Amino acid sequence: MSAGYPPVDVLVVGDANPDLLLTGDTVPRFGQAEQLLDSADLLLGGSAAIVACGLARLGMRTALAAVVGDDQFGAFVRDRLREAGVDDTAVATDPAVPTGLSVVLSEPGDRAILTLPGTIPSLTPEAVLAAVATLRPRHVHIASYFLQPGLAAQLPALLDDLAAQGITASIDTNWDPAEDWNGLADVLSRVAVFLPNREEALAIGSAVLGHPVTDLGVAASGLSALGCRVVVKAGADGGIAFDDGEESATAPGLVVEVSDTTGAGDSFDAGYLAAMLTGVATEEERLRWAAAAGSLSVRGRGGTGAQATAAELRAALG
Repeated sequence: MSAGYPPVDVLVVGDANPDLLLTGDTVPRFGQAEQLLDSADLLLGGSAAIVACGLARLGMRTALAAVVGDDQFGAFVRDRLREAGVDDTAVATDPAVPTGLSVVLSEPGDRAILTLPGTIPSLTPEAVLAAVATLRPRHVHIASYFLQPGLAAQLPALLDDLAAQGITASIDTNWDPAEDWNGLADVLSRVAVFLPNREEALAIGSAVLGHPVTDLGVAASGLSALGCRVVVKAGADGGIAFDDGEESATAPGLVVEVSDTTGAGDSFDAGYLAAMLTGVATEEERLRWAAAAGSLSVRGRGGTGAQATAAELRAALG
């Protein structure tokens, strides 16, 4: 994108990879046992990619900064992003490393994820800043913090650079495979919005506060005292926001028929960020956008199969 083009609304930073989504008898039994599945689908995955597609579907000018390999999976990712209307100018190709891949074992109410990192950790702060200079976003959203240790180590300095340019930022760390949950205090004090789910809020709250925390309100309130708004994704219960150490708003989810919950939290993120950047005034209404976008996404398979359009979201909100 050249300087003659309008800037994007959001640059999403993080992971982009195919998801191999398996349903049916998905709990592995070793000893060379063969199990029969109900379905298997190859879909666009990666938290950052799903958020980017959700934002584009809601009418936001959206770009993604990520790295894929020079392989069939990398081509698949690019094709799906372009089909969704996401600018892939800042998606780099690494010819020496394979594209990351997640195998999602999905069961009603829960799932397990096996991930090959591949190119996912390859994104550098320098590449993100170059994308910012080219695409001139109003906002930067960072996803999958724990899958990108190189970027994570330099994220406070990167966020300071964005702030100096007047660019706001948000983060959804996603799950820490090592379950250490370290290094986030300096990050959360520099972002406008942190978007964890319940379990992540409790784990990160325990790490940041320095003692085990089992109460969501205590964890999220403590994290919001660092200076960020904490917006907790509460599944079917919708969303809960915390500001300056206090709960500030709630909104319920929608009652919908569930096909697959993969990526629902990422669609929630997209709904919240779209509301925020569109100028929705109240926190309760921003949460309503987020909860509705997350709820509507579970109607189809995979993270992007049933993401809401702006018209669908407006209709759902009444």
